[in-house]
Amino acid sequence: MSLLDEKLTALLRRGSPIFNGAESVPSVDRPIVEKAASEPFVSESAIEEAIAKRVDDQPTSASQGTVAEQTSSPWAGLDLDTAIRLRWALRDIKAKRTKLTPVSPGDLKTLIEMGLIEMREDAPMLNKEAHQVLDR
Repeated sequence: MSLLDEKLTALLRRGSPIFNGAESVPSVDRPIVEKAASEPFVSESAIEEAIAKRVDDQPTSASQGTVAEQTSSPWAGLDLDTAIRLRWALRDIKAKRTKLTPVSPGDLKTLIEMGLIEMREDAPMLNKEAHQVLDR
């Protein structure tokens, strides 16, 4: 027999070093019903009543404001690609990057029609509404 086998045999003869006795082991024969019977019972009607009165179902003033902001957004009628392109054009104008990356004439015309930019000395400039749109 090897040294490892001898140590294992000696360890198993002494018993498990973790297990301290039969008192700490829960009984398998104990019925689970006793514990369940001691817990409070909630009727189905009480549950239905609570669901009907849920506060989470009511819209909050913050979410109503968000919905109002979304409908007044200048991007509301545009497809996603156009809205993203125009928003980046506004950012480029704000950061004065139009000489490095010029905004297309079509996008400039759209932004002017939307009332977000003005042309001053042949350079596009953001107005107050455009700043508010970018800050959202």
